[in-house]
Amino acid sequence: MYKISTIEDTVRIPPKRFGEELEQVLVSELDNTICGRVDKDVGIVIAPISVNKVGEGKIILGDGAAYYDTQFTALTYQPLLHEVVEGDITEITEFGAFMLFGPMEGLIRVSQLTEDFMSYDNKNNMFVGRESNKMLKVGDRVRARIVTISLKDRVSDSKIGLTMRQPYLGKLEWLIADKENKAKEAEEKEKKVKEPKDKDERKSKDKDERKSKKDEGEKKK
Repeated sequence: MYKISTIEDTVRIPPKRFGEELEQVLVSELDNTICGRVDKDVGIVIAPISVNKVGEGKIILGDGAAYYDTQFTALTYQPLLHEVVEGDITEITEFGAFMLFGPMEGLIRVSQLTEDFMSYDNKNNMFVGRESNKMLKVGDRVRARIVTISLKDRVSDSKIGLTMRQPYLGKLEWLIADKENKAKEAEEKEKKVKEPKDKDERKSKDKDERKSKKDEGEKKK
């Protein structure tokens, strides 16, 4: 989930930037130092937006730079359990598929790809369904749900577990095909229900016509 978060941190300003406008320098230095950082409270820091408060600058002996305690707002992304996400398959391995969503990757283990048994095709680097013949390969757009989260200090060390074995999840092409098939099934079912009704209506109409002719004949007599 993307959100705007308020964060507090100490920002180092090198001596060569002392003559620049402070707020702009702070945002610039934050952009260089915190983007991609993982905070367990707010998630992954995407980009600083603005500075809210700035404390007095402090000079550390032997460094020469100024350090400012700063409160700022930033765009962040925090993965949530059971959150539904969409992204692209970036890697296929024997044990599952990696999916890129937002600023991070997650793993969909082979057992969580579909209800069908998926075979790993090493030659073509893809998974193929035994009964459905569904194929999953690098570049496919998919929809999945987050089932496990383990955030570390760096995005590369963090781990996200995903599943596609639930309704309305999976490769988007599969979902479109399933929707079309369900629509056809519903149409055929409606047609089967309607046919007996139409037949009964025709019988009733024929009966009324025969009765009407009979009544007319009796009137003539």
